[in-house]
Amino acid sequence: MNIDNTKAQMRKGVLEFCILTILADKDKYTSEILSTLKSSKMLVVEGTIYPLLTRLKNAGLLSYRWEESTSGPPRKYYALTETGKLFLTELNTTWSELQQAVKKVTREKTKK
Repeated sequence: MNIDNTKAQMRKGVLEFCILTILADKDKYTSEILSTLKSSKMLVVEGTIYPLLTRLKNAGLLSYRWEESTSGPPRKYYALTETGKLFLTELNTTWSELQQAVKKVTREKTKK
């Protein structure tokens, strides 16, 4: 088994949750989202993020608007919809439960 592949799969599994969380406080454009992910050690490339943002938008979790930029072409800003906010609340609960379960299982295994 390849450890790098396993790590990448784990990151992909939480990427949607991370993107929704990033957008919870403020509308952002793709470069800002990527920058936040990269600074958090979530290794993501642009080719991954665009289809994911489109999927989240098509699912009704995100909306977007175009805004003129002082340096270059207009930027597409993404925002959580009301449905997206409710979805994120559910994900936060699920994430907390999952973290607790994993900690419990891994703690029990390391004690033996």
